[in-house]
Amino acid sequence: MIKVADLPLAAVVRIAKKSGAERVGSDAAAALVAQSEEYIASLVKKANTFAMHAGRKTIKEEDVELAAKEV
Repeated sequence: MIKVADLPLAAVVRIAKKSGAERVGSDAAAALVAQSEEYIASLVKKANTFAMHAGRKTIKEEDVELAAKEV
């Protein structure tokens, strides 16, 4: 059963094509969406940890950049 994704399939396919893929199958697109959402969730959790450590509730670019180095 395929989970309904929040990220649009078309956007993920467009990114894949800009990254060199000639064609992307629907099953691959769904897998890319799932993996992307998992990565983003992990990134946000880590960035939120950095924001809270800095005494903020708002995640800033610097938090995301630091989190990206660790995820």
